[in-house]
Amino acid sequence: MAILSNGHLWKHSEFIENKNFSFNKNKILNSLSKKDIDDAYSSISSWKGYSPTPLLELNKLANELNLNKIFYKDESKRFDLKSFKALGGAYAVEKVSKGSKNIIVATATAGNHGRSVAWGARRLGLKCKIFISEFVSDARGKAMADLGADVIKVNGNYENSLVECIKQSTQNNWQIVQDVAWKDYMEVPKYTMSGYTVMMKEIVDQINQKEISHIILQAGVGGMAGAMIAGIARYLENIPKTIIVEPDSAACVLESIRIGKIKKIDIKRESLMGGMSCGEVSLVPWEILKNSVKYCISLPDDDIAKTMKLLGNGSFSSEKIVAGENSVPGVISLITSCEDGKIKEKIQLNKDSNILLIGCEGDTDTEMYQKLINQ
Repeated sequence: MAILSNGHLWKHSEFIENKNFSFNKNKILNSLSKKDIDDAYSSISSWKGYSPTPLLELNKLANELNLNKIFYKDESKRFDLKSFKALGGAYAVEKVSKGSKNIIVATATAGNHGRSVAWGARRLGLKCKIFISEFVSDARGKAMADLGADVIKVNGNYENSLVECIKQSTQNNWQIVQDVAWKDYMEVPKYTMSGYTVMMKEIVDQINQKEISHIILQAGVGGMAGAMIAGIARYLENIPKTIIVEPDSAACVLESIRIGKIKKIDIKRESLMGGMSCGEVSLVPWEILKNSVKYCISLPDDDIAKTMKLLGNGSFSSEKIVAGENSVPGVISLITSCEDGKIKEKIQLNKDSNILLIGCEGDTDTEMYQKLINQ
């Protein structure tokens, strides 16, 4: 089957089923509690400028794939930051500051998390240090600097920028606000993930009691995916089939699910899906993901630009949707799963399916966005 009858065949690299799958709501909510989730919603929903982001329907694509509904949570409308990350980093800054104006916050980022931390720091009148790798575009660096952050570029990839952030923060007594957990650093990533769960609260209010059959979640270090699954445990009665999608060059969740323990990936090439190009799943989300993810799929970069363009020109929906490169993997993995008869049957995609996709960002890098959609 060639979607949209254009002869194009959509690509995935690998698909696996989690042999350790067992969705246990109580166990999930031991990792991220109801109180964590409820406190985050109570706080964030009271912020100036807060409003729920739209839940759109990809009605044209649903018809093409013979599915009932495809819901698309459009995070391009999140505050002024055009990304779901606005919910996490800024909320974590609020939690760690505890009302103090005397702390300096620091983070390492591929872009959107750093903007959230910088925005959260400016909102509270705090100084902010942002560490970025050489692969982060100048436009993304400038966006963080424009929010008042001191932006420090580090040679190497994201992991190198994180090492430097930890080093300088330790030396200068800065408060690290990271979305990645490691031994002895678990609390702040929980704050970040708690912020992300606001999306699921909004979705539950927006779907009007329709039952979600499948949810496809992008993963880098796994924070958003773990948070959304915690949101499912908190807010939904039914349990959708949970599917993780990653770049094939950095499929750290897939490889960890495959062997049942965290596996670090040596990233040989950087993906267009830059915010998802992470070599190791974070400890906090791993405790949620390791049993509650049903399937994993990895993708090459081949269809990223094309899918951004199709969302943007209204081919998939009644609305024209501005979707960044990290927003489209869910769409691509759904299409390629429908094209592959074995996967479609395995995960039970059919005319009764209601699929939830997370459009996690808009054109957070306008220059990159225009370049990709005009290829």
